[in-house]
Amino acid sequence: MKKQPLILVTNDDGITSPGIRTLIEAVKPLGKVVVVAPDSPQSGKGHAITLGFPLRLSEVNIFDGVEAWTCSGTPVDCVKLARDKILDHVPDLCVSGINHGANHSINIIYSGTMSAAMEAAIEGIPSVGFSYLNYSYDADLSICKQVAEEVTRKMLATPLPPHTLFNVNIPDVEASQYRGIRITRQANAKWVEEFDERRDPTGKKYYWLTGEFKNLDAGEDTDVWALDNGYTSLVPVQFDLTDFRLKKKLEDEWSFQA
Repeated sequence: MKKQPLILVTNDDGITSPGIRTLIEAVKPLGKVVVVAPDSPQSGKGHAITLGFPLRLSEVNIFDGVEAWTCSGTPVDCVKLARDKILDHVPDLCVSGINHGANHSINIIYSGTMSAAMEAAIEGIPSVGFSYLNYSYDADLSICKQVAEEVTRKMLATPLPPHTLFNVNIPDVEASQYRGIRITRQANAKWVEEFDERRDPTGKKYYWLTGEFKNLDAGEDTDVWALDNGYTSLVPVQFDLTDFRLKKKLEDEWSFQA
């Protein structure tokens, strides 16, 4: 009898978010699921880890027939603790999300959802982060469930390198307008940010981050283009940040004294 794949589920919106429940429902038929997720929202934490403070794990019974734990730390802490203290062997796959809000283009740098998946990939576990271009708590996640099931099924059926990492973003469109999944690249896009200066009731200044998203990329093979045109975007991601073209140029043009 073939052994069931072990699937680790995590997120950054917290264990009570609708997105993680939908993700669990999508992947539960595909293997044995273990959930380790933050006990409160951790959006925008990036690849932060907890140092100098104790971490706590608590087992919870909120998903029918699924082992689940809350962690007091960051999404990356969740993956680290799952691997070291909860799972008895390396999982076959880590799925993170479904995030409320897109993590396309430069957002991957800030995303706790993608950082959790990246941490698993660093540990040699093929991983994927799912995000939905809709910030509403009550959003219809039907298309998201379909995408998560399809991508997870393909990942489990395909021999993938151990450090495989996918960034999957799902458009906010009606089912009749949804056009399927496209393999894309990360767009050259960024946030143009400002800090809105305000004053509290005592007259002291404080600052609130605001910004506008700017797409600087006209390509039709990007994650931003795909989302704008009704497609789910799937970007294969690597965590080696070496700029190999610049490395070669510097090796050819620069010299240093021994």
